[in-house]
Amino acid sequence: MEFNLKSTAVMLYDRLMQNADSRTDDWFLMSSPFPQTIVIAAYIYFVTSLGPRLMENRKAFDLKGLLIFYNFSVVALSLYMIYEFVMSGWGTGYTFHCDLVDYSDSPQGVRMAAACWLYYFSKFIEMLDTVFFVLRKKYSQVTFLHVYHHSIMPFTWWFGVRFAAGGMGTFHAMLNCVVHVFMYSYYGLTAMGPSYQKYLWWKKYLTTIQLIQFVMVTTHIFQYFFMDCPYQFPIFVYIIGLYGLIFLVLFLNFWYHAYTKGKRLPKVLQAQTWAHHTNGVMNGNANHEKDE
Repeated sequence: MEFNLKSTAVMLYDRLMQNADSRTDDWFLMSSPFPQTIVIAAYIYFVTSLGPRLMENRKAFDLKGLLIFYNFSVVALSLYMIYEFVMSGWGTGYTFHCDLVDYSDSPQGVRMAAACWLYYFSKFIEMLDTVFFVLRKKYSQVTFLHVYHHSIMPFTWWFGVRFAAGGMGTFHAMLNCVVHVFMYSYYGLTAMGPSYQKYLWWKKYLTTIQLIQFVMVTTHIFQYFFMDCPYQFPIFVYIIGLYGLIFLVLFLNFWYHAYTKGKRLPKVLQAQTWAHHTNGVMNGNANHEKDE
């Protein structure tokens, strides 16, 4: 019985991989979903168990310089990914409606696939958000939502790159990069200290920017259900739509409790204005004061 189950699993996996994009066969981490699964499992174990235990009798690390470099590096990477998404489709031919995946070896098609892989790999880089929380003993920031987001994004995007690297399923990635430019710019400036607070007059708009992101992603992907669109892997439409709806609900729930009822914020912060603590749900953070 056990042998039959294993044989069936192997057969289903082989059948699945027959539909994979051959252009990405030899790309880093693309040969199989198992290497990334090990990395994600190690990340979860470190940030929820090993890391806090290692830091239990240690003083929190002062990572100010590293945080400044890291946050602005993510800003630069996000800007580059926006440029690649725009030049490989979203600004050079995509209609923002039923945009199919280009599986050809054309420069445009391969460029979009490469942009998708880079976005996928950036999700592993962003795991450092949580690692820095642990090293700085900011355990209140390591919420279920935060860890879930940083774990599920690379896992699901592996399948995106392997099977549908392009088309309408990449709109949310490009939009997420735009939001990250604002978010990580805020984090970087905050990490630079109080003297740079005067440059953060726009921080009160971060919540609105993220809310607009969820609405745009959900609206765009739900077009699929109201038009005749031969998108090659509809399963990704359902995943993106469900993901967008879940985070929209979680975001609105947080907003209601944190800013209307003041229940979600740490007690020392509840009396402060909401503008200082807008939530980075897409980044899984409880507030934006992570680098102070």
